[in-house]
Amino acid sequence: MSGQLHLPNHCILLPSTSLYTFSVLNSSRENRVLGLGRSFLGLNERLLVNKRVIKRKKDCLGVKASAGGAVWDGWMPEKTSKAPPLSDIFWPSAGAFAAMAMLGKIDQILAPKGISMTIAPLGAVCAVLFATPSSPGARKYNMFMAQIGCAAIGVLAFTVLGPGWLTRSAALSAAMAFMIYTRSVHPPAASLPLLFIDGAKLHQLNYWYALFPGAAGCILLCLIQEIVCYLKENVKF
Repeated sequence: MSGQLHLPNHCILLPSTSLYTFSVLNSSRENRVLGLGRSFLGLNERLLVNKRVIKRKKDCLGVKASAGGAVWDGWMPEKTSKAPPLSDIFWPSAGAFAAMAMLGKIDQILAPKGISMTIAPLGAVCAVLFATPSSPGARKYNMFMAQIGCAAIGVLAFTVLGPGWLTRSAALSAAMAFMIYTRSVHPPAASLPLLFIDGAKLHQLNYWYALFPGAAGCILLCLIQEIVCYLKENVKF
């Protein structure tokens, strides 16, 4: 008939209630999927936060461990690839022996005048020059600038303040400041002010103490250092 709608046999008309039920089920399914997605995203965010917290804790522990290791490394021998050869031990030791023997011989010549070349700071200078010739303290500028300056500071402090603990403290602090300011840090020279203040036999030298025996003795030690370095480089065993 012309007024009727003809549908294929496989098409099924659903009532309005069925369509409504279908849309409700479909929307609930979508809500569940969205809820699962949100839960997954929240879980992922929590995992990322936990990873960051764990990383921070590990970093803190690593810093503490490395700091502790750095502290304890100072109490252990220096880690070197191999032990030094016998010649690197013998020649510096032989140089120190020769230096003290020569200074002792000079002492015998100077004995009538009541002065001595064999002073403790020169023993420390031997260790710096012969054992660590490439260290900053072994540079000639550092050595002579510090030897002369620190010795003069010791004489000046004794002249102004006289003997006593205050003089020793002021002279040592001034000597440290002088070496740092002039960029001439030479550890053995720090003992020269104390040696003069407490050494009554040295008081007669007055400001000549800035040149003798410290700086004068260093000239001899520098000559011996050249021989020691040559032997270390060319005569090995």
